[in-house]
Amino acid sequence: MERMKELIKILNEASKKYYQDADPVMTDYQYDKLYDELCELEKSTGVIMSNSPTQRVGYTVLSGLTKIRHEKRMLSLDKTKDVLKLKSWLNDKEGILSWKLDGLTIVLKYNNGELQQAVTRGNGEVGEDITHNARVFKNIPVNISFKGELILRGEGVISYDEFERINDTLPDDEKYKNPRNLCSGTVRQLNSQIAAERQVTFYAFTLVSSEGKEFELKTQQMEFLKELGFDVVESKIVTADNIEESVKDFEKRIENNSFASDGLVLTYNSIAYSNSLGETSKFPKDSIAFKWKDETAETVLREIDWSTSRTGLINPVAVFDPVELEGTTVNRASLHNLSIMEELKIGIGDKILVYKANMIIPQIAENITKSGNVKIPENCPVCGGETEIRSIKDGKALYCTNPNCHAQRVRSLTHFVSRDAMNIEGLSEETLRKFTDNGFVETYVDIFKLQNFENNIKELEGFGEKSYSNIINSIEKSKNVNLANFIYALGINHVGLSNAKLLCKNMDYDLNKILKATTDELNSIDGFGEVIAHSIHSYFSNENNIKLLNEALSYIKFKAEETTVSDLNLSGLTFVITGDLEHYKNRKELQAQIESLGGKVTGSVTGKTSYLINNDAFSQSSKNKKASELSVPVITENEFIEKFIK
Repeated sequence: MERMKELIKILNEASKKYYQDADPVMTDYQYDKLYDELCELEKSTGVIMSNSPTQRVGYTVLSGLTKIRHEKRMLSLDKTKDVLKLKSWLNDKEGILSWKLDGLTIVLKYNNGELQQAVTRGNGEVGEDITHNARVFKNIPVNISFKGELILRGEGVISYDEFERINDTLPDDEKYKNPRNLCSGTVRQLNSQIAAERQVTFYAFTLVSSEGKEFELKTQQMEFLKELGFDVVESKIVTADNIEESVKDFEKRIENNSFASDGLVLTYNSIAYSNSLGETSKFPKDSIAFKWKDETAETVLREIDWSTSRTGLINPVAVFDPVELEGTTVNRASLHNLSIMEELKIGIGDKILVYKANMIIPQIAENITKSGNVKIPENCPVCGGETEIRSIKDGKALYCTNPNCHAQRVRSLTHFVSRDAMNIEGLSEETLRKFTDNGFVETYVDIFKLQNFENNIKELEGFGEKSYSNIINSIEKSKNVNLANFIYALGINHVGLSNAKLLCKNMDYDLNKILKATTDELNSIDGFGEVIAHSIHSYFSNENNIKLLNEALSYIKFKAEETTVSDLNLSGLTFVITGDLEHYKNRKELQAQIESLGGKVTGSVTGKTSYLINNDAFSQSSKNKKASELSVPVITENEFIEKFIK
């Protein structure tokens, strides 16, 4: 009984994270294993708790979107990993086998030929109104020829390519773990512009009702939806004779799918027969989900390969003895972040079980030994600079703190030329990448030497006399700069523009004083702490950094007049940002504006926090609760803009 209660608690929390927060805390493999264990215990004991996940569908909806009760309850599907069970389940009936797409289920309602409403699945009984976003999906018709009331269900999905493209534009702490999470986050955005910029695709899989129009077969319903302009999920008509062959056919094509799928769905083709079966409290009896058995292999972990990305994120990758999985040999699997490593208690020499998530991506399913002997590197494997553990969206991650790390070169150069730094127009990230690829630029100082490559730059595709001249003129203009902007441009960890201004003000705008400042002197600056003080002192104690700095000083000079922090709107104010944003592209953009006005942005709510910015003032998030405990005001974006910007 105690084990049952433990499993219910674990699974309910995992379900909440998956359905409500779009932030999974365990893999499908782990969830299914625990779920199956609970089912066996309930079956053997004859006891089913009222809060058991086997008796509920989804989880409670909590968000700022309008809540809508579904006209017809949406149930989960019973599932199996046994093809023979599918064969037995069909018996002598004809069925439809289709992909089980891994996205977000959406219900669409049309009246008089117009899209009237789009609602997420939610907990199966109550969903969220996302009509404003559905109208900008790339393939949902807003008008159809059918004039009666029409209700259908389908899956909103984002392709692997689009997932990678969008993730590349997001800061590391805002990146999505998989396409499903990204789709869920996109579909539930309060600002439809964000949804419009992301390519959400809708695939219909069920016609719920069509006023005045009757059908005998579900295949006829799908053809009808096609005629109305909907894309429908790919399917095949199957019988007991060809079901095994059909499953294998789908299986062969998983690797080439542009969208993620987590199995197949089998349903009876006859509508009358389906309706006659009814449903249980949890499952409809006319459909069943099939999930491929995760082929697992036991192997031995040999090392952790720490790889530094261009953003400074150091990714841990498990390297193990090669094993055969799903027809291919694998010997590496991403561990994603430090939190997952800690959860698995990873250690060199451990016996581990590996599998392919959705039969594509190698993952560690289980660590049998759990020695936990892996040490987190204190130095970057690329440049040798100090590493730092930071909180991100999915837990904890390791970062290189050296902005001049070779792996971070393009990003640090892009920061150096940005508006609040050196403000050099014409040097986009793409342009800087071309310049580094061609050997024109290695460090930020090389930007001031681009005249040496005049002919080479003019010959590059997309460049010419005018674009070259514009860049050089912008570089010349940037050489007369405020000291604070230059300090900010260096990309010192934890030093935003507001902190750079605080530093300069307290050091009398004297660079030599900054260079000679001790950790204790820096720590004594009001608004600084040990972390910021250590970061600044560490940067200016690095010989390579000082060498570059001295070389840069031969090209630039600092303006005599400085804008003091006391003149800025947000001087002395500390903000924390959480939740989805409407007016700003992301949290980094809002943070940049706050810092440009003299404010400070931190990651957690403390007694020193002036305001928590959250568009969902009634959220039960940990930050909102902490703000309430400490009497920290919670304001929306609009309130922030009205109070401090306008």
